Amino acid sequence: MTTDTEEPTLTVDELAARAGVTVRTIRFYSTKGLLPPPVIGPRRVGHYGREHLSRLALIEELQHQGMTLSAIERYLEQLPADLSADDLAIHRALVATWAPDSAEDVTRAELERRAGRALSGEDLDRLAAMGVVAYLEDSDSFRVDPGLLRLGVELLGVPIAHETILAARTVLLEHTRDAAQELTRLFRDEVWGPYRERESDPEHVAAMRSLSAHMQPMVVQALVTAFQRSLKEQLREAFRAED
Repeated sequence: MTTDTEEPTLTVDELAARAGVTVRTIRFYSTKGLLPPPVIGPRRVGHYGREHLSRLALIEELQHQGMTLSAIERYLEQLPADLSADDLAIHRALVATWAPDSAEDVTRAELERRAGRALSGEDLDRLAAMGVVAYLEDSDSFRVDPGLLRLGVELLGVPIAHETILAARTVLLEHTRDAAQELTRLFRDEVWGPYRERESDPEHVAAMRSLSAHMQPMVVQALVTAFQRSLKEQLREAFRAED
């Protein structure tokens, strides 16, 4: 399993192939500040790493959500500068949850092609536990969530038991559902209600449209930031208690 401490080893051509974009796109994103510069190695060759792959995946997901490059640029500027590739992958996974259901039915051969590796029975069970794939009646076919596949494959290398993944998924689903209900209630009572009363005001209508366009990424970023801080605090307390 690769880690963020490893030196970047991908050339721009290799990065483009892994990310499924063109070299021209990578260079364009770099000039816009959407991607950090590569590490310059011998003979002035730029090398890229996991952070670049994760940023490209996040940019792709934000585009799927309908955000313009300017909006994506503003979104990325607000993220902490020291985010690791894994942190960026978490952002992408959470952004993907706003997307409409886009599950596809594929054969095992096609699933492995998209995953970029062979998948054992244990791998498939772990991906199913994470909600990335689901078994179909045809034993050689699966329903896959393309938006989560890359992250799920990366997590296959993490030494976590299958049962633990199931338990963690249950916890996350329950608490995120509660958060979504509370946020919906707050939006309905504090935002939507007053809007209905003032919908004849052109300036208020324009403000509501702007809020609607930016609300999802704003909420995702707030949830990610709050969760990361809470998780760090809880882990710190847990390991302090072990000392």
